[in-house]
Amino acid sequence: MYIPSQAYPGQKYPLGATWTGEGVNFSVFSENAALMVLCLFDENHNETSRINMRWNEEGVWHCFLPQAQPGLRYGYRAHGTFDPHQGLYFNPNKLLLDPYAKNVAGEVILHDALYGYEKKTLPQGVVQNNFYSRDMRDSALYMLKGVVVDDKAFDWEGDRQLGIPLDKTVLYEVHVKGFSKLNPALPPKLRGTYAGLAHPASIDYLRQLGITSIELLPIHLSLSEGRLDSMGLSNYWGYNTLGFFCPDPRFCATSDPVSEFKSMVKALHKAGLEVILDVVYNHTAEQGYDGPHLSWRGLDNPTYYRLDPQYPHNYLNFTGCGNSLDTRTPTALQMVADSLRYWVQEMHVDGFRFDLATTLARTGSTNGYHSYSSFLSILHQDPILNRVKLIAEPWDCGPDGYQVGRFPKGWSEWNGDWRDVMRRYWRGEGGLLGRLASKLSGSSDLYWNRSPLASINFITAHDGFTLWDLVSYQNKRNQANGEDNRDGTNDNYGWNCGVEGPTSDPQILNLRLRQARNMLLSTILSQGVPMLLGGDEIARTQRGNNNAYCQDNELSYYDWKLTPSQRQLYSYTQTLLELRRLHPAFRRQTFFSGQIHRGSMKDVLWLSPSGQEMQGGEWDAGDRGALGMYIAGDCLEDTDEEGNFLEDSSFLLLFNNGARPVEFALPSYKTWAEWELIIDTYAYPKVSPFRGSRFTLPPHSAVIFQERPRQGTQSAKKV
Repeated sequence: MYIPSQAYPGQKYPLGATWTGEGVNFSVFSENAALMVLCLFDENHNETSRINMRWNEEGVWHCFLPQAQPGLRYGYRAHGTFDPHQGLYFNPNKLLLDPYAKNVAGEVILHDALYGYEKKTLPQGVVQNNFYSRDMRDSALYMLKGVVVDDKAFDWEGDRQLGIPLDKTVLYEVHVKGFSKLNPALPPKLRGTYAGLAHPASIDYLRQLGITSIELLPIHLSLSEGRLDSMGLSNYWGYNTLGFFCPDPRFCATSDPVSEFKSMVKALHKAGLEVILDVVYNHTAEQGYDGPHLSWRGLDNPTYYRLDPQYPHNYLNFTGCGNSLDTRTPTALQMVADSLRYWVQEMHVDGFRFDLATTLARTGSTNGYHSYSSFLSILHQDPILNRVKLIAEPWDCGPDGYQVGRFPKGWSEWNGDWRDVMRRYWRGEGGLLGRLASKLSGSSDLYWNRSPLASINFITAHDGFTLWDLVSYQNKRNQANGEDNRDGTNDNYGWNCGVEGPTSDPQILNLRLRQARNMLLSTILSQGVPMLLGGDEIARTQRGNNNAYCQDNELSYYDWKLTPSQRQLYSYTQTLLELRRLHPAFRRQTFFSGQIHRGSMKDVLWLSPSGQEMQGGEWDAGDRGALGMYIAGDCLEDTDEEGNFLEDSSFLLLFNNGARPVEFALPSYKTWAEWELIIDTYAYPKVSPFRGSRFTLPPHSAVIFQERPRQGTQSAKKV
């Protein structure tokens, strides 16, 4: 047990607890505190020492403890004014987690003592709250502690970020636990952990599928809400952050989450797979003004949160989660940037997807979104962060929160418009051909001043139906969440193909599989960056639950007992991903122009079933649902690494979202070429040999033809 004999001033920076080899430097920010006290604990969570941090430089409290070692457990107590009317909640009876803690010990035990104000639960279960009276109970017994780590102890063996170009990127959104929790190919201890994701069986599955980048649902230290705990549920997804520097121990097979996470990244990198983190900097686990006092609120509430200017005891809630982090303040912004750099430099991750990114970019006294906000500007100029993948979820719950297409250059965005158009088209809506063409070609209507690579194309994500549920349900089934089916969106644009939920009808099952194939084809082969929801490739179901955030159980986990049709869907997804990988025609770095480039053809042609280019009136016809797309592979404007223009085959894609077959006249642009049918979502896995000038496209289906030299002829160009 370490008992400090003395404390030195130490250094102002870096913030957090930093082991120097001779001791540990502690540094924490609080502009409004009157005194900061560092508390040390033994392995049994007994408080052993309190050190008054007498050294304060412009709001940064710091000290140095000689001979202190990694593994030391600690927390803070902040003295100051308790006046909710001013937004001040200082209460030295509450142990506070270091915002820069990189590891933790213990757990948060939900108890009334965690609240900075008087919160009393009476025997009959009635709760009495006095928000304006400071609670005097000590919370240390119920609070987890920070743990000092040695950042340099891990051997990376030369590992570094992979830097896969966006045009070659395929994202795979997955939950660490849900992916491997039920996988019998893994040792039981590793299932559902970082080590489980790094296991050879997991890596083989992902590599064989053909994705390049794993986008992990939140792995920052998070806390489940008391409301969920009382119902026997938990915050499974983890969008409730308590530590921006700390990997969540709940996904750890060992006692060292930092090293285990690093080992996972290193193993995935060796396999050629990037690691993208879904990060939640828009709010914290401290919830609204009536939430627990765990860290930022007790350290310096006005510095870290957006307070309601009329009622400073309360928060501006653009997130729907009770509070919003205030990235307008230098300290909160510094914390976010320091956290991001830590995950890049020390943990070697390859990029980030920012949850509710609009909140982070709200600026000024009006809290409106601005593409030149401090948050966006600092990431743009940072030499570490502007070199990794930055992906925005470009909306939040506040006014004017939907900002799809409005993030600055250097960012990619979850394209919610792409998702909605594709869902509506494939469920059979008419009048969408113009929008369909725009989405297939990279959404230039949204990203005209950027490139197709700004568009992250996804048909499903963690938030909403899985792909199989999208073709099996029209109405959500969220009763298990304990909110009387009120939670989760009602705007799913799903089609159950004739029966709601499970069925044994082979015709409906075949239609559902075909619809799943149609949407996977659209996702993977549209211009832009495709993202798959993990498990869609094997028809994973959540039984109609479109908001399974609190379902830490088999409802959310992969079921690895695959049926033949599930294995077939996996193989189909592999085929599409391989097609995309081999052909730059499907992953352009620039938009189509509709003009002739370097060849005799336009780079893209939109065709009616007659085989002729679409005309104005045909685009507007509300009853039309069939469209052809010709991609000229010899008109690419993209270049290879040596600056040479890329050349590829040309392709013809035909789509029919209607209930009746449509006959297409196939265009013939080159005398030496003919069309080879390579993908048929109706007949898959069969592809019938095709010869001729007309093709009948069955209902609810899509096909892909590849241009080939006629037998006995030779193409004019090598493709």
